[in-house]
Amino acid sequence: MPQLKSNGTGIRSLSEIAADKIIQHIVDKGLDKGDKLDNEKTLCESLNVGRSTLREAVRMLASRNILVVRHGSGIYVSDKLGIPDDPLGFTFIKDKRKLVTDLLEFRRIVEPPICAMAALAATESQLMELKELEQEVDELILSNKPHHEADARFHAKICAISGNSVMPKIEPIIYNAIGLFINVTGSVLKQETMDDHRALYEALRLHDPVRASDAMFMHIIHNRELMDKLIREKQEMKWSDSLRASSIES
Repeated sequence: MPQLKSNGTGIRSLSEIAADKIIQHIVDKGLDKGDKLDNEKTLCESLNVGRSTLREAVRMLASRNILVVRHGSGIYVSDKLGIPDDPLGFTFIKDKRKLVTDLLEFRRIVEPPICAMAALAATESQLMELKELEQEVDELILSNKPHHEADARFHAKICAISGNSVMPKIEPIIYNAIGLFINVTGSVLKQETMDDHRALYEALRLHDPVRASDAMFMHIIHNRELMDKLIREKQEMKWSDSLRASSIES
């Protein structure tokens, strides 16, 4: 069972032990993202802890993105399932264009085979959900509204459809990659995004793994080509500025 670290004295507090019990409770009950836990009274009885200990344990787990407390409603399993908002510290990488390029390389390696797996595994209900997400992205793009969150959900759904248990844990990396790409590029690949998403959906609908892998590969390549273009333009601008400065000095 996953455990919280001790407080450094070697003696674990009652709230730390209770937090571990709650995690085990979530695992044993098969609770998933967004599922509601029992009320405080029932949890205290089942975990054999006092109310103050339970509340402190819940606060600990909420700080770790494992639980969410909705006042007046109850305690829920977090959608993030213990994954930090920035698990790899991308916030502190200064060169965001280099970061986006590297993330696209990561996606190029990982996402095409995952998409192929999804094409083989997709059920009718999953395809309906994916189609709804594709349409949501289209509607946001056509309305000139931010679409990176919906875009990330579309890709996350493909990861989930694949059935691979590791992919949901690295979804935040893909999510960050999409958000960073849109921010850095100014969201110019609107039509390309809609076309690529449609191709991805069609490949999964046809249960064609090769077509699905190729569609995801091309989607990422389109993003990479735009990044390369922006980097070239930045370099050319630096050269131009340098030549202008040299001309003034002479």
